Parts: sequence; C-alpha cells; structure tokens
Amino acid sequence: MLPASRSRSQPRAGRSWPFSGMDYSDSRRKPHFLGKVLIAAIFTTLCIFILKQSPGFTGDSAFARHESGVTHVLVTGGAGYIGSHAALRLLKDSYRVTIVDNLSRGNIGAVKVLQELFPEPGRLQFIYADLGDAKAVNQIFAQNAFDAVMHFAAVAYVGESTLEPLRYYHNITANTLVILEAMAAHGVKTLIYSSTCATYGEPEKMPITEETPQFPINPYGKAKKMAEDMILDFSKNSDMAVMILRYFNVIGSDPEGRLGEAPRPELREHGRISGACFDAALGIIPGLKVKGTDYPTADGTCIRDYIDVTDLVDAHVKALDKASPNKVGIYNVGTGKGRSVKEFVEACKKATGATIKVEYLDRRPGDYAEVYSDPSKINRELNWTAQYTDLQESLSIAWRWQKSHQNGYGSPLVMKF
Repeated sequence: MLPASRSRSQPRAGRSWPFSGMDYSDSRRKPHFLGKVLIAAIFTTLCIFILKQSPGFTGDSAFARHESGVTHVLVTGGAGYIGSHAALRLLKDSYRVTIVDNLSRGNIGAVKVLQELFPEPGRLQFIYADLGDAKAVNQIFAQNAFDAVMHFAAVAYVGESTLEPLRYYHNITANTLVILEAMAAHGVKTLIYSSTCATYGEPEKMPITEETPQFPINPYGKAKKMAEDMILDFSKNSDMAVMILRYFNVIGSDPEGRLGEAPRPELREHGRISGACFDAALGIIPGLKVKGTDYPTADGTCIRDYIDVTDLVDAHVKALDKASPNKVGIYNVGTGKGRSVKEFVEACKKATGATIKVEYLDRRPGDYAEVYSDPSKINRELNWTAQYTDLQESLSIAWRWQKSHQNGYGSPLVMKF
C-alpha cells in the first residue's frame, strides 16, 4: 500500500517447506543461489530438530489439557514479525502459548529467543506445520487444548499479491478456512483475526471508520476481506467470540531489544518504507525511491497511519480479554494521525543519524493520497489508545535492533543452543 520501494515481511504459513518462498524464484538466478538455498534449508531443519529437544517444545501434557486460570492461545505465524511480538506479550501476561509456523517467512531465531525467555514447562511450545495441510492442522487441534486462536499467519505484500494472486488466496483465504474448520471440529470458540486496512481499498472519505465501505483493490486486500466474510458467516450460526482487527502500517520493535523485524533478503524488494529506510542507512541499498510527489497533500507525498508493533499487540491482547460468546467486534487499529512519506523519511534520517539519498519518482499505479484511521471505536469499547506515537522514537527503537542484528536473528550456524 505504500509509495516506497520496500517493505518488511509479516508472518505467514504457506507451503510445506521452510524456504518455500524459493519455490517461486526466478530460474535465471545464478546457480550458486540454489546451493545457498539448499544449505540454508539443511541448517534450518537442523535448528528445528534441536528446538524439538528443548524443554517446552512439544510433548508437555500441560498443553493437552485445559487448566483453570490459564488461557492457552494458538498463535499462527508466531515466528514472524508481528506474531512473535504478540507471543512475547502473551507470555509476559502469563498466557500459555503454542506457536504454529512453517517458517516460510518467519524466523526460527525469534522462537528461540522466546524459549530462552520463558523456558518453564507448559509456557511455550513451537509446532512446525503448514496451515494449508488440513490433516496436520486437525491433528494439532486434537492434541492440544486451545482456548483461543490469534491468527496472524499470512503473506502480506501488496505488490507481490498482484504478481502471484493465487498464492494469496490460498495462503490467506483457504488457510483461514482450514483454521475455522478445525476450531469448529474441536470446540475452540474464540478467534482474534489479524486483518488489514487494505480491505477498504480507496476510501472516498477520511478518516477510515469501521463503517467505511470495503472495496479492496488488490489480491492481498481481497483475500483478507474474503477471510473476514467467512469468519462472519460462520459466527452467525455459532456461539463464537470473534474480534477482527484491521490495522494500518506497522513499524517499530520490542522496546527492550529482544525481537525485531528480519525478513528474508529476497523479499525486501516488495517492501515497507521502514525497511527501505534502514537498508539505505546500512548501505544495503544506495538510497530510497519515493514514488509520487504531486498528491493533493501538504508536501505532495502520500499520507499513511503508522502504528507501533507494541501498540498493535496490546490491541490484540485487549481484544482477547474483551472477546465474548455470540459477539463480533471489528476494530481499526491506528493512531488516527496521518504522516506523509517525506515526514517519515526525515524521521528515519534523525533516528538513524545516517545520510540517506532520496530519489523522487512518478506515482506508482494504485497508490492513493491519504489513508489514516479513526480509532475512536477501539478507544471506546476496548479502552485501547496508541501509546507509541512518536514516529522518530519508534524508528529509533527499531533501528537499534536492526543495527545490532544486521544478519537478522543469525543463520543456524551462529545460533547458540
């Protein structure tokens, strides 16, 4: 949705191999690239094997039984950027957490960090599985006593969705159907669904409220809206507790520096502007390419609503706390304030202290001038308000993690067990 050349990945569960994003790689790439992929896959498999030996990974009977006073949450895509931050918050708040991820875009290193922080039996387990495998998902539900599901797993690049629409409909819409069927079969009644403002498309009026008509304009937004529609239709004939959170442009990272955003290098080109800014500051790319300077805004660049990941996961936890049977809650999660791309770039320059070359280009087809939220409903009903609203401070926190983790969570070769 952004008028810049990059974004960072969000978690998803897709195909059955840890590096399935490579399945769609360009065959014209240099031969040594495939060798690197094979080596990475081997070491990732080794990591998974070692993780399975660690305390709390699987097999603890606590995960298979309901326990009074303990809420067991399944976090799909919990090895990814937003999902891992959500898992951290849930664990801090004494929830029992099961992460399911196929690591196609998530990071095993994030799971390892969480396990080191919460090693006690019965707190956290990681299950390597693909949500597209209905048999595997059903088995996971049969073997675990879930009280609620937080469904983050999704591919999440607007540009990529236009190039590979079937991947998006399969990964987002079809996989959500698999989750709903498993919840129905095993009596799990609470769902917190991670949706997006992309379902609104190009609204005629700002700010966006929950009543703004949904007319998504790309496969990503369409797939998410289809998933929402399935959830809502199913909830009408059940006593489910459903919360749908439509959030805006996510930035930031864990203030204590334990987790951050670490996309696969081959996915950066699809990217979010924050990722591109950091890459430019690190010298990974020569500079930023900002597309569109003639929009009807104060400085001519697009305006977007940037929500810090810490605030975002707080909204998810508050939604879980307020979820109740036979009720559906739909909420926008944003700051209610739009920031222009030029403002964002200047804040990034100050946060990183780097000289970032910026090249201004013509508009990118499909981008629109303003997108920002009206968060009054979630303020009123869930008592949630964004706290991390200083754009430069959020970028500074994320930059500290990026600067100290230039190789993300590190390759399996350097991870310590």
